[in-house]
Amino acid sequence: MRLLIIASMTAALALGNGAFATGTHEEDHDEYSLGMAGAKAKAKRTINITMRETNDGKMIFEPKKLQFREGETVVLNFTNKGEADHEFVMDTEANVLAHKVEMEKNPDMEHADDNSLRLAPGETGQIIWTFSKSGDYTFACLIPGHYESGMHGPLKVTKN
Repeated sequence: MRLLIIASMTAALALGNGAFATGTHEEDHDEYSLGMAGAKAKAKRTINITMRETNDGKMIFEPKKLQFREGETVVLNFTNKGEADHEFVMDTEANVLAHKVEMEKNPDMEHADDNSLRLAPGETGQIIWTFSKSGDYTFACLIPGHYESGMHGPLKVTKN
């Protein structure tokens, strides 16, 4: 019984330190800085995005930059053609960099956010997104070391 109480107290303390400290990232977002999850039926465009390593040791997304129109709903199809896990996170630069710091502290953090995904080698995934706010944003892989290896790029949302 004493072990059960200690285990319960340890779990409560871990949960009290916030979502990042527990190794997961599950914030209840309906809308983010650059928009929200979209409906596939409203998508007029599909973008295929590849995640991979290069022969010279860099890690990249292809394409290297993304541009959308305010109000546009798109299907983002991802393929990890690399030999390592990769992720995709899109948000303001400040939010991405703050998330990068949290990922450095918790490299195995799981994501349950609409604006991100993580893929093992050979896996595919999809984000359907409505870009509701114009502005300059960024996308990145925040697995420790990947951002520094070149795995990030600009995302621009233009007014109609």
